[in-house]
Amino acid sequence: MAMKTKVVRSSTDMNTKPYSPEEARGIVGSLKQPAVFCNMACDWPALKWSVEYLSSVLEDKPLRFRIGKRQTAKAPQFETQCCYAEATLSEFLAWTQGQPDAAIGPFSTSPYSQCWAYADYKYIAMLFEEESAMFQDVVWTDFGFPDRDGRDSTLWIGTEGANTPCHQDSYGCNLVLQVHGRKRWHLFPSEDTHCLYPTRIPYEESSVFSRVNVVNPDWNRFPAFAKARAHVVTLNPGQVLFVPRHWWHYVESIDPITVSINSWLEMDVDDEARVGEALTKTLVCALKSAPSPDNSDNWLNPTEVEATSHETNLRYLSLAVQSCLGKRKDLCNETLSVNPGAAVSSHTKRKRDTDGTTANKIGRKNHCEPPQFTFGPHLIPVPRKLDEQSASPGDKGGERCSCKHSDCSAPSNKLERHRCEKCSPSSSPERDSTNEAVLEEDKKEADTLTITTNDLLDCLLQPQVVSLVAKLLFDKQGTF
Repeated sequence: MAMKTKVVRSSTDMNTKPYSPEEARGIVGSLKQPAVFCNMACDWPALKWSVEYLSSVLEDKPLRFRIGKRQTAKAPQFETQCCYAEATLSEFLAWTQGQPDAAIGPFSTSPYSQCWAYADYKYIAMLFEEESAMFQDVVWTDFGFPDRDGRDSTLWIGTEGANTPCHQDSYGCNLVLQVHGRKRWHLFPSEDTHCLYPTRIPYEESSVFSRVNVVNPDWNRFPAFAKARAHVVTLNPGQVLFVPRHWWHYVESIDPITVSINSWLEMDVDDEARVGEALTKTLVCALKSAPSPDNSDNWLNPTEVEATSHETNLRYLSLAVQSCLGKRKDLCNETLSVNPGAAVSSHTKRKRDTDGTTANKIGRKNHCEPPQFTFGPHLIPVPRKLDEQSASPGDKGGERCSCKHSDCSAPSNKLERHRCEKCSPSSSPERDSTNEAVLEEDKKEADTLTITTNDLLDCLLQPQVVSLVAKLLFDKQGTF
């Protein structure tokens, strides 16, 4: 086992940070857009976590790698479409270096030139349970979270091309430290959800996936994506990215090997979000577990162990509603005891607990003005992507033509065929017969239209529908 040298930071090091812990926490609590903190983690011991170093610490401990194909398909490569391998970091390194099969173990069936690998979402508390001193290498204290370190963080190790499909986290906000290599982040505001075509299949608790491959979109299937406001940033080692609550993000490694560490910060509004997630799980498991020919798809994400029973899901939903209502009533009683004439909205954030149990939660204290800050060299907003690649080839508001000419912007609706001047400069009997055949094919498709379980779930689990049902559940309990 490699010996670890504990790094002690001097007060001088900490005093050179551009923001004090209190200032950094205030900024995190006030930011409404993604931003990059620079020079806040420059002295963190975790920056020495190269794969070689981590391999010497973990030795023969295996990690589960997700292996995907290097491809340019227009559909996202969901985790359900990847294969998985249990391998050590030394085998991972040997694979990236092109060493013989004997050295790369489980990677021998995945050619490096055709595949990428990702050891993602690894809980540091579990990964280094025998090396607990390493928890102190991750210093979220610098951001004003004194009780948070590596124990409350996750580790991500990948090769070039390794990616996380575009998704939205249901809970909290996110701080991400880039340790080694670079990653490119594509982020979209929550207000653009309708442009991202959300789906809960594959199902993973707390993650809403997009059906769009945001780096190679299918404009015919997802024309509204042309209106999505992409914010793009390349995160370099030592930088910390702040991802606001409910911002969509697609993340891809762009260097041969990347290492990053993140921590999700709970928020007061997560109490209501948990009710929505419990409701979602109840509906997904009930409908997808029902015997049906269209339920043979691989709908459960590998991060979920198994589909839970309807009884279990209803019990969890009841507890989530009960917990949320209890906290609302506590807030109401506290407010009325201070100001008997005050009214409490059903969406008011509860106060932070005074016993320290939620010291790491993000919320706004009563009667406190948000901190004043300006963007600059130490806090850089993630810029909006305004180049032509962020809009469809036939942008200017028009949907792309389904023909082979990329500069044709006529509608691509199957039931409203158009005549592309480049494809058909003049009418001809041959062309007319082709059009008739296409229209006949469309008519047959319309006559045999079937709604699948996934189609139904995509409608039932729209965010506004889930919010409405959650509100009805609260009202049914006679709240306020």
